[in-house]
Amino acid sequence: MAAHAADNPHTRAIARFVSSLRYEDIPAEVRQRIKLLVLDSLGCGLYGADRPWTEILRRTLRAIDTTGQSPVWGTEERLSAPHAALVNGTQIQGFELDDVHRQGVLHVGAVTLPALFAALSPGHGLNGKELLAAIVAGYEIGPRVGICMGQEHIGQGWHSGATVGVFSAAAGAARGLRLSEEQTVHALGIAGTQSAGLMAAQYGAMVKRMHAGRSAQSGLYGALLARNGFTGIIDVFEAPYGGFCTTFSRSTDRFNLAELSRGLGESFETMRISLKFYSCVGSNHTTLDAIRAIQERHPFTLEELDRIVVLGSQVTADHVGWPYRPEGLTSAQLNLPFCVATLLLEGDVFVEQFHESCVTDEKRIALSRKVEVREDPAITALGSKFRHKVHVEVHLNDGTVERETREAPRGSEKSFASESEIVAKFRKLSLVLPENRRDRLIEAVLDMDKLASADDLIGLLATDGH
Repeated sequence: MAAHAADNPHTRAIARFVSSLRYEDIPAEVRQRIKLLVLDSLGCGLYGADRPWTEILRRTLRAIDTTGQSPVWGTEERLSAPHAALVNGTQIQGFELDDVHRQGVLHVGAVTLPALFAALSPGHGLNGKELLAAIVAGYEIGPRVGICMGQEHIGQGWHSGATVGVFSAAAGAARGLRLSEEQTVHALGIAGTQSAGLMAAQYGAMVKRMHAGRSAQSGLYGALLARNGFTGIIDVFEAPYGGFCTTFSRSTDRFNLAELSRGLGESFETMRISLKFYSCVGSNHTTLDAIRAIQERHPFTLEELDRIVVLGSQVTADHVGWPYRPEGLTSAQLNLPFCVATLLLEGDVFVEQFHESCVTDEKRIALSRKVEVREDPAITALGSKFRHKVHVEVHLNDGTVERETREAPRGSEKSFASESEIVAKFRKLSLVLPENRRDRLIEAVLDMDKLASADDLIGLLATDGH
């Protein structure tokens, strides 16, 4: 069935951009940035290879899947393409280390790369420049859908990585498979109807970590099916009844369809994706940076501390400001008071600080009770671009109050990390690979556009020697 432009102008504009995007259309600064973003995501995925939830997922799938087609990163295992996308997406999102588009409320690499890499069967003929273009296509679309929906989407209780993420996955896979504009319309429509994910998973459930993998899998299905003539919802964004935007928003004034294609091909959302240098949800990072700054200019002991007050957006208060509940590592890494306590007691908030025993650490829990998170209506009114902005007050027992305001964390587009910092993070996280393989993978990613075949990069993610 043909899609009619008058019925789906926004869906079609996205499909046209994705299907026609060429390497030469991408500005040099975006090409360079995407390589660093990819390296970061792959490092996160390799670190996630031996997490308990990932091992359960692999073991479960291994019992029903013996196809051996696509590599599971950081292991010797191979699964079917959809199952590999599910596992690899879960691995990237598996320890709260991966990128985030703040305004779009999306971890972009975790949904885009697993779908695209799984779509590329051996002999696909995609070279490094084509691979880079496909990745950018995916990274550009999901954030725009998130911006369209607004921060109320996650405030309403939907996990945007699991809902919005399917469109990045479908777009990247569609471009990698060289789908036409018409086929890409259907890929988006097939992916969109698979959107689902509940934010209550953040309180301790392992399933929160699988949401990105499910998005990657759904986007992959969309592209593969559309390639073979399967049809999807052609006006997946615009449909007044049962469309993505109307269904996932309480009212029509909560989303803005114009944001879906605003600046496509001219202004690149890829440049607004942030990296994480704390192993916790992105909403916590500005507060942690603020407390570090206060400690540097006015060192204080825990005995001197009366309380800490964090003023942020309503989404921040709802998403991470709840009284800590010791229900699992997910809960620990997503709770702002617990992460503040971790920083003050442990000196950092990275992978070494989060282990099963920390979940019930009485000292961290007690200290977290001294952290209060409240909404500042003035910050909420600034909108989703400023949803991570915080005013932090450290109240000491002698009456001293130290204040610090942070709009965006280190690693954000406002203070993006250097190549050496990103490579260093990758090396810390990718110990599952031998050192020489890590070196080759770093080189392959940073010189992606010189690769004769995308297989030269993808093959390095497995440990089976393929």
